[in-house]
Amino acid sequence: MSQADTLLATLKTTDMLEIDGLYAWHFELRGDQAEHLLSIEAMDGSTRRQWRFSRAAVEKARYEAASDTWILTEGEREHRLKCLEALVASSEDVDLEDDGGL
Repeated sequence: MSQADTLLATLKTTDMLEIDGLYAWHFELRGDQAEHLLSIEAMDGSTRRQWRFSRAAVEKARYEAASDTWILTEGEREHRLKCLEALVASSEDVDLEDDGGL
């Protein structure tokens, strides 16, 4: 994934997230809310975990190239966020030959 200058810019083009080593099954950017700009949900075993980050925390996030992660600080906790792209198959790769009526 090409790296943007800010976490907010990166999140706008991100398909999937990993937070603190857990793959998030849901994340949402709420541009109209400063207190809870970024919401993330993930499963840790059978436990549902949720994170909420303010606009200030997202704007202060720093990128660490060595681990390809963004480091966010909310309160006294530090979190590592990895932005991922989904794999998408190209329609050009599909063989459209007639398969005999299957």
